[in-house]
Amino acid sequence: MEFSTPLVSGRLIKRYKRFLADVVLDGDGTEITAHCANPGSMLGLKAPGSRVWVSPSDNPKRKLKYSLEIVEADGALVGINTGYPNRLVEEGLQANALPDLAGFESLRREVKYGKNSRIDILLEGGTHARTYVEVKNVHLMRRPGLAEFPDSVTARGAKHLAELADMVREGHRAAMVFLVQRPDCDRLSLAGDIDPGYAAAFAQARDAGVEAYAMGCDVTTAGIEVNRAVALEI
Repeated sequence: MEFSTPLVSGRLIKRYKRFLADVVLDGDGTEITAHCANPGSMLGLKAPGSRVWVSPSDNPKRKLKYSLEIVEADGALVGINTGYPNRLVEEGLQANALPDLAGFESLRREVKYGKNSRIDILLEGGTHARTYVEVKNVHLMRRPGLAEFPDSVTARGAKHLAELADMVREGHRAAMVFLVQRPDCDRLSLAGDIDPGYAAAFAQARDAGVEAYAMGCDVTTAGIEVNRAVALEI
Protein backbone atom coordinates (compact mmCIF):
# COMPACT_ATOMS: atom_id res chain seq x y z
CA MET A 1 0.00 0.00 0.00
CA GLU A 2 1.45 3.33 -1.07
CA PHE A 3 0.41 6.63 0.45
CA SER A 4 -1.60 8.62 -2.06
CA THR A 5 0.25 11.86 -1.29
CA PRO A 6 3.77 12.50 0.03
CA LEU A 7 3.86 12.58 3.83
CA VAL A 8 4.92 15.66 5.77
CA SER A 9 7.23 15.29 8.78
CA GLY A 10 6.93 17.04 12.09
CA ARG A 11 7.06 16.70 15.87
CA LEU A 12 4.18 15.59 18.05
CA ILE A 13 2.94 18.12 20.58
CA LYS A 14 0.20 15.94 22.04
CA ARG A 15 -2.42 13.36 21.16
CA TYR A 16 -5.75 13.97 22.86
CA LYS A 17 -9.50 13.26 22.75
CA ARG A 18 -8.54 9.94 21.09
CA PHE A 19 -8.84 11.27 17.54
CA LEU A 20 -6.82 14.49 17.59
CA ALA A 21 -3.09 15.18 17.49
CA ASP A 22 -1.32 18.54 17.52
CA VAL A 23 1.86 18.57 15.43
CA VAL A 24 4.55 21.13 14.61
CA LEU A 25 5.51 20.66 10.96
CA ASP A 26 9.15 20.64 9.94
CA GLY A 27 10.27 23.44 7.72
CA ASP A 28 8.23 26.51 8.58
CA GLY A 29 7.20 25.37 12.07
CA THR A 30 3.46 25.58 11.39
CA GLU A 31 1.34 24.04 14.15
CA ILE A 32 -1.53 21.91 12.88
CA THR A 33 -4.19 19.62 14.32
CA ALA A 34 -4.32 16.24 12.58
CA HIS A 35 -6.99 13.56 12.63
CA CYS A 36 -5.75 10.50 14.50
CA ALA A 37 -7.54 7.43 13.16
CA ASN A 38 -6.84 5.25 16.18
CA PRO A 39 -9.32 4.44 18.97
CA GLY A 40 -6.73 2.77 21.21
CA SER A 41 -4.51 4.24 23.90
CA MET A 42 -1.41 4.37 21.62
CA LEU A 43 0.65 3.34 24.63
CA GLY A 44 4.31 4.13 23.95
CA LEU A 45 3.51 6.10 20.80
CA LYS A 46 2.38 9.51 22.02
CA ALA A 47 5.37 11.03 23.77
CA PRO A 48 5.60 14.80 23.15
CA GLY A 49 8.43 15.57 20.77
CA SER A 50 8.19 12.25 18.91
CA ARG A 51 8.95 12.47 15.23
CA VAL A 52 5.79 11.90 13.20
CA TRP A 53 4.52 11.97 9.63
CA VAL A 54 1.13 13.22 8.50
CA SER A 55 -0.69 12.99 5.19
CA PRO A 56 -2.27 16.11 3.66
CA SER A 57 -5.65 16.18 1.95
CA ASP A 58 -7.12 18.66 -0.53
CA ASN A 59 -10.68 17.55 0.18
CA PRO A 60 -12.57 20.78 1.01
CA LYS A 61 -15.20 18.81 2.94
CA ARG A 62 -12.71 17.59 5.51
CA LYS A 63 -12.67 19.41 8.83
CA LEU A 64 -8.98 18.62 9.36
CA LYS A 65 -6.57 18.77 6.43
CA TYR A 66 -4.01 16.36 7.88
CA SER A 67 -4.08 12.77 9.16
CA LEU A 68 -1.52 11.24 11.50
CA GLU A 69 0.06 8.23 9.78
CA ILE A 70 3.41 7.27 11.34
CA VAL A 71 5.14 7.73 14.69
CA GLU A 72 8.83 7.02 15.26
CA ALA A 73 9.32 4.97 18.42
CA ASP A 74 12.19 2.82 19.67
CA GLY A 75 14.09 3.66 16.50
CA ALA A 76 11.38 2.26 14.21
CA LEU A 77 8.62 3.73 12.08
CA VAL A 78 5.23 2.60 13.40
CA GLY A 79 1.96 2.81 11.45
CA ILE A 80 -0.84 4.04 13.70
CA ASN A 81 -3.72 4.47 11.24
CA THR A 82 -6.27 1.75 12.05
CA GLY A 83 -8.08 2.43 8.79
CA TYR A 84 -5.44 0.45 6.85
CA PRO A 85 -5.18 -3.07 8.36
CA ASN A 86 -8.06 -4.64 6.39
CA ARG A 87 -6.59 -3.38 3.13
CA LEU A 88 -3.09 -4.46 4.13
CA VAL A 89 -4.18 -7.96 5.14
CA GLU A 90 -6.11 -8.25 1.88
CA GLU A 91 -2.95 -7.37 -0.03
CA GLY A 92 -0.99 -9.90 2.02
CA LEU A 93 -3.53 -12.67 1.40
CA GLN A 94 -3.63 -11.93 -2.32
CA ALA A 95 0.17 -12.22 -2.37
CA ASN A 96 0.05 -15.53 -0.41
CA ALA A 97 1.99 -13.98 2.48
CA LEU A 98 -0.01 -16.22 4.85
CA PRO A 99 0.09 -19.76 3.37
CA ASP A 100 -2.37 -21.20 5.91
CA LEU A 101 -5.10 -18.98 4.45
CA ALA A 102 -4.15 -19.45 0.81
CA GLY A 103 -6.18 -21.28 -1.81
CA PHE A 104 -9.32 -19.13 -1.85
CA GLU A 105 -11.10 -18.14 -5.04
CA SER A 106 -12.75 -14.91 -3.94
CA LEU A 107 -12.22 -12.31 -1.24
CA ARG A 108 -14.84 -9.86 0.02
CA ARG A 109 -14.63 -7.23 2.73
CA GLU A 110 -17.17 -5.93 5.23
CA VAL A 111 -19.69 -8.74 4.70
CA LYS A 112 -22.68 -8.94 7.04
CA TYR A 113 -22.75 -11.95 9.35
CA GLY A 114 -23.68 -13.03 12.85
CA LYS A 115 -25.83 -10.73 14.96
CA ASN A 116 -25.79 -7.42 13.15
CA SER A 117 -22.03 -7.52 12.51
CA ARG A 118 -19.69 -7.33 9.54
CA ILE A 119 -16.70 -9.58 9.03
CA ASP A 120 -13.52 -7.80 7.93
CA ILE A 121 -12.66 -10.34 5.23
CA LEU A 122 -14.61 -13.30 3.87
CA LEU A 123 -12.71 -15.90 1.84
CA GLU A 124 -14.73 -18.24 -0.35
CA GLY A 125 -14.11 -21.13 -2.72
CA GLY A 126 -11.01 -23.21 -3.22
CA THR A 127 -9.72 -25.26 -0.30
CA HIS A 128 -12.40 -24.10 2.12
CA ALA A 129 -15.94 -23.13 1.23
CA ARG A 130 -16.03 -20.15 3.57
CA THR A 131 -13.46 -18.60 5.94
CA TYR A 132 -14.32 -15.67 8.20
CA VAL A 133 -11.31 -13.45 8.92
CA GLU A 134 -11.27 -10.78 11.63
CA VAL A 135 -8.38 -8.29 11.54
CA LYS A 136 -6.88 -6.40 14.47
CA ASN A 137 -4.24 -3.69 14.29
CA VAL A 138 -1.21 -4.06 16.57
CA HIS A 139 1.45 -1.49 17.39
CA LEU A 140 2.18 -1.92 21.10
CA MET A 141 5.71 -3.03 22.04
CA ARG A 142 6.78 -3.04 25.69
CA ARG A 143 9.60 -5.59 25.34
CA PRO A 144 12.04 -5.62 22.41
CA GLY A 145 10.73 -7.67 19.52
CA LEU A 146 7.42 -8.57 21.18
CA ALA A 147 4.22 -7.00 19.85
CA GLU A 148 1.17 -7.07 22.12
CA PHE A 149 -2.58 -6.70 21.69
CA PRO A 150 -4.63 -4.88 22.84
CA ASP A 151 -3.25 -1.56 24.11
CA SER A 152 -6.54 -0.75 25.88
CA VAL A 153 -9.69 -2.57 26.98
CA THR A 154 -11.72 -3.71 23.95
CA ALA A 155 -15.13 -5.18 24.66
CA ARG A 156 -15.78 -5.01 20.92
CA GLY A 157 -12.78 -7.22 20.28
CA ALA A 158 -14.08 -9.85 22.70
CA LYS A 159 -17.45 -9.75 20.94
CA HIS A 160 -15.77 -10.39 17.60
CA LEU A 161 -14.01 -13.47 19.00
CA ALA A 162 -17.32 -14.89 20.23
CA GLU A 163 -18.86 -14.35 16.79
CA LEU A 164 -15.96 -16.12 15.09
CA ALA A 165 -16.49 -19.08 17.43
CA ASP A 166 -20.15 -19.13 16.40
CA MET A 167 -19.11 -19.44 12.76
CA VAL A 168 -16.92 -22.44 13.57
CA ARG A 169 -19.82 -24.08 15.38
CA GLU A 170 -21.91 -23.59 12.23
CA GLY A 171 -19.33 -25.56 10.27
CA HIS A 172 -17.27 -22.75 8.75
CA ARG A 173 -13.63 -21.83 9.17
CA ALA A 174 -12.73 -18.70 11.16
CA ALA A 175 -9.45 -16.91 11.79
CA MET A 176 -8.16 -14.00 13.84
CA VAL A 177 -5.36 -12.12 12.05
CA PHE A 178 -3.24 -9.63 13.98
CA LEU A 179 -1.60 -7.05 11.71
CA VAL A 180 1.62 -5.70 13.27
CA GLN A 181 2.28 -2.25 11.84
CA ARG A 182 5.90 -2.04 12.95
CA PRO A 183 9.02 -3.71 11.54
CA ASP A 184 10.84 -4.31 14.83
CA CYS A 185 8.64 -7.17 16.14
CA ASP A 186 8.94 -10.84 15.21
CA ARG A 187 6.68 -12.22 17.95
CA LEU A 188 3.19 -11.42 19.24
CA SER A 189 1.47 -12.04 22.55
CA LEU A 190 -1.71 -10.89 24.30
CA ALA A 191 -1.56 -8.04 26.81
CA GLY A 192 -3.61 -9.85 29.44
CA ASP A 193 -2.65 -7.34 32.10
CA ILE A 194 -4.27 -4.57 30.05
CA ASP A 195 -7.44 -6.49 29.13
CA PRO A 196 -7.89 -9.83 30.90
CA GLY A 197 -11.38 -10.07 29.42
CA TYR A 198 -9.99 -10.14 25.89
CA ALA A 199 -7.40 -12.75 26.85
CA ALA A 200 -10.16 -14.96 28.29
CA ALA A 201 -12.34 -14.51 25.21
CA PHE A 202 -9.38 -15.37 22.99
CA ALA A 203 -8.74 -18.61 24.89
CA GLN A 204 -12.40 -19.57 24.57
CA ALA A 205 -12.36 -18.85 20.83
CA ARG A 206 -9.23 -20.95 20.30
CA ASP A 207 -10.83 -23.82 22.22
CA ALA A 208 -13.84 -23.53 19.90
CA GLY A 209 -11.59 -23.91 16.84
CA VAL A 210 -10.88 -20.30 15.82
CA GLU A 211 -7.45 -20.05 14.21
CA ALA A 212 -4.98 -17.24 14.96
CA TYR A 213 -2.21 -15.72 12.87
CA ALA A 214 -0.03 -12.63 12.88
CA MET A 215 1.43 -10.74 9.93
CA GLY A 216 4.23 -8.20 10.00
CA CYS A 217 4.82 -5.04 7.98
CA ASP A 218 7.62 -2.88 6.70
CA VAL A 219 6.66 0.74 7.32
CA THR A 220 8.21 3.57 5.34
CA THR A 221 7.19 7.13 4.54
CA ALA A 222 6.33 5.90 1.03
CA GLY A 223 3.99 3.13 2.09
CA ILE A 224 3.31 0.02 4.16
CA GLU A 225 3.89 -3.55 2.97
CA VAL A 226 2.82 -6.82 4.57
CA ASN A 227 5.74 -9.15 3.98
CA ARG A 228 6.10 -11.80 6.68
CA ALA A 229 4.47 -14.00 9.27
CA VAL A 230 4.94 -13.13 12.94
CA ALA A 231 5.24 -15.92 15.50
CA LEU A 232 2.50 -16.22 18.12
CA GLU A 233 3.41 -16.59 21.79
CA ILE A 234 -0.12 -17.15 23.06
